[in-house]
Amino acid sequence: MFKHFISLQWKAFTRSASFGKSLGLKIFMGFIAIYFSIVFLFLGIGLYPLLNEAFPGQEPLQIVNEWVLVYLALELVMRFMLQTLPVVSIRPLLAVPIAKRKVVNYVLLRSFFSFFNFLPLLLVVPFAVFTQYKTGISPLSMAGWTVAVYALILNINFINFLLKKKFADDLKALLPYFVIVLIFYTLERLGVFSITGLFADGLNEVLKMPFLALLPVILIFVLFKWNQKVLESRFYLDESLKGKTQEAKSQDFQWLRKFGNIAPFLQLDLKLIWRNKRPKTLIFISLLIMGYGMIFYPQENYQSMPAIFVFVGIFMTGIFMINFGQFIPAWDSSYYSMMMSQNIPLKQYLAAKAALITFSIVVLTILTTPYVFFGWKILVINLACAIYNIGINVPVLLFAGSFNRKRIDLEKSPFMNYQGTGAAQWLVGLPLLIVPILLFWLVNKFVSFEVGVLVLAGLGLLGLILRKSIMEMVAQSYQKNKYAMINGFKQTGE
Repeated sequence: MFKHFISLQWKAFTRSASFGKSLGLKIFMGFIAIYFSIVFLFLGIGLYPLLNEAFPGQEPLQIVNEWVLVYLALELVMRFMLQTLPVVSIRPLLAVPIAKRKVVNYVLLRSFFSFFNFLPLLLVVPFAVFTQYKTGISPLSMAGWTVAVYALILNINFINFLLKKKFADDLKALLPYFVIVLIFYTLERLGVFSITGLFADGLNEVLKMPFLALLPVILIFVLFKWNQKVLESRFYLDESLKGKTQEAKSQDFQWLRKFGNIAPFLQLDLKLIWRNKRPKTLIFISLLIMGYGMIFYPQENYQSMPAIFVFVGIFMTGIFMINFGQFIPAWDSSYYSMMMSQNIPLKQYLAAKAALITFSIVVLTILTTPYVFFGWKILVINLACAIYNIGINVPVLLFAGSFNRKRIDLEKSPFMNYQGTGAAQWLVGLPLLIVPILLFWLVNKFVSFEVGVLVLAGLGLLGLILRKSIMEMVAQSYQKNKYAMINGFKQTGE
């Protein structure tokens, strides 16, 4: 039966209208996977000597034991944000005599083959082998330690399942758990109670009594059955329609009527963002990214590299532009064919998208002005980047949108969600980020900082002056690709 499920998913992938773009994306992700595999392998081989050199007089294995809990916590956060859980379309399966448990077991067992479960092996196994060779600890003890640590990592895999099912729709519900983690962290820093030390003591006991490694293995089975029960209880088409009854709230955005012909489209876009999970989450992500500057601006190392500040400026003032704009018009994929059958001028439709993104750039630019505390150059760069985003990057994103072919489910979580992502989304990153950074770097290096800023701002202003002609060309591209886009948006496979 598992072989049959794999065959069905392979056919769904190869027969999709977006097969070429999906294949290209997967090849690119394959190169990324190879890179991280090499990094983890070399880290696993060199971890023992690195720790021995960095902490002379301390046993590297003991140091690792004390940091395993921190690693597991970070891995859980990364999995929650990045890992895509395996899914199966249950609609066609409900009409055939296949037990629910078989489908659920397939989904859960398939998660064992996640790349997130493969990477830790490249880190844990080489470190364990090297440690056993250097310290002379019995092979049985190190084998037990390796099994225990890797079993704990697999436990994180199934805990992530539970968290995604319960909290992906309501991130605010995670706040109590975040407070608990913060309390443990505070107690750890104050020396009142060391949970990492307690965890390290447990792993030390595994080294003394290797059979204790069976405890995290048993926990895998417990979490597997727990997930099995949760997924079986949600194995219904109308399960996603269930929800708490609450007062209906509507927002018509009537104040947008003063924007003339583009007002109806602006209203539709704001309603789409207001009422759906994935686009609404982009608002919170954009606000969080405003703190990105704190990673670079306070550091003395970056003060002599203003090109880095151009990247930060483009990124912070244009984060909503990037996240929202790269999926235009896929946000409207569920009713795009209906819109294209109406007498709707494409230039008005695109002008509304451009106006919404421009507004977001202006707002984010205003919100990031307090970074002037770190110097007037940062404020000037951010303003120039905002103008460049409005004049150049907005039309570039809209043009790239004419090559979108993949539909989007607005209710899915945006974390590591590649739905709607094709080759256009990856290629558009070159002109968005690399071009302005390269231009500024060249002018700043061979002329001056001030001229580099003027070049960015001047290009943005030139784009605004030529906006009408540029938008006509963009509209022509949408018209040319109209039917290919409609056909692509009709495909339900990711």
